[in-house]
Amino acid sequence: MRLHRNLCFAVVDGLMLIFNEGQYADKVIQQLLKRDKRWGARDRAFVAETTYDIVRWKRLYAEIAEVKEPFDRDNIWRLFAVWATLRGIKLPDWTYFENTPTRKIKGRFDELSKIRKIKESIPDWMDELGEKELGKDIWTKEIAALNEQADVILRVNTLQTTKEKLQEELFDQDIETEFLPDYPNALKLKERANVFQTEQFKNGAFEVQDASSQLVAEFMNLEPGLRVVDACAGAGGKTLHIASLMENKGQIIALDIYGNKLNELKRRAKRNGAFNIETRAIETTKVIKKLYDKADRVLIDAPCSGLGVLRRNPDAKWKLQPEFIDKIKKTQQDILQQYSKIVKPGGQLVYATCSILPSENEKQVQEFLTSEFGKEFTFAKDKKVLSHKSGYDGFYMALLQKKN
Repeated sequence: MRLHRNLCFAVVDGLMLIFNEGQYADKVIQQLLKRDKRWGARDRAFVAETTYDIVRWKRLYAEIAEVKEPFDRDNIWRLFAVWATLRGIKLPDWTYFENTPTRKIKGRFDELSKIRKIKESIPDWMDELGEKELGKDIWTKEIAALNEQADVILRVNTLQTTKEKLQEELFDQDIETEFLPDYPNALKLKERANVFQTEQFKNGAFEVQDASSQLVAEFMNLEPGLRVVDACAGAGGKTLHIASLMENKGQIIALDIYGNKLNELKRRAKRNGAFNIETRAIETTKVIKKLYDKADRVLIDAPCSGLGVLRRNPDAKWKLQPEFIDKIKKTQQDILQQYSKIVKPGGQLVYATCSILPSENEKQVQEFLTSEFGKEFTFAKDKKVLSHKSGYDGFYMALLQKKN
């Protein structure tokens, strides 16, 4: 591979914003890709994937390069040189790469790869927490899996098309996909491609949604005609899946504290042809109270640490703080206590997170079931999805039944 100056500059500029100004990697990359209209698909892929790679392995590369934060521009070029050297890419004779100790880089990599927290490039506290909650063996496997690049998975919108038809249409555009057993509406891309430019996406035939995330709506025992509340709907990835499983029949009420996310959901619902979704912003507690005892099904896709989705959000490793996890666990329990009151007698509740930590998952459910209001529910089943076993995001979901 030959390195091109303008692409490398784009990566370095992006890393300066991500590492030193705390900007979100996905937003920075979106901006970088608009930089030069002449870039082809391969150029754009290089910029996006290299930036994500260096973000993912920041700690490891910084230890090898012997640089410390905050990184100046020269430091970032050193990280870049480590990235290239470890991939066997010949460094051009640019000023930034003068005196790069290629052999020393490889030696340092071998030496540092014996220490898990450096090898897997995570903060000390995260390594300690992961081992404490999951045990040494499972954590070692899981954090390695969470450092792999995520596949691109589509969820076919069955309101508009079938899996077979969509697969054929994408194939005609040189986008090859494969079916995934155990994921009824999923298509996995064989190679990364910009699927958002396709007519099929613009016409609402699919959404991009990880395979593990697709399990949540399937877990809800949905059927057409029910009244369903998605209590933390956000921009509505799971809401739209619920709508397709309900065949547009019945009522879905999508709640969120962020009105702008619900506006995005409305836009997506229109594109998807999902007409049974009503959005309500939670501006006061009245919004929740009006729904008490009214829903057949409630989904609480709770805010969480997001440790199960590090593969697609590698910069979260550096933004996340232990205090946030303590705070979010309290929020999770509060939400469970309040929003579970929306379930009507005989109805069902699904509590879900994209975390792999038992303290955000099983333990929250146990605490809820032993609480005063939680005694109205019985535990039906749960599902723990670990990345090293599934190959997809880490997730948790529990199904609770409200007594009649």
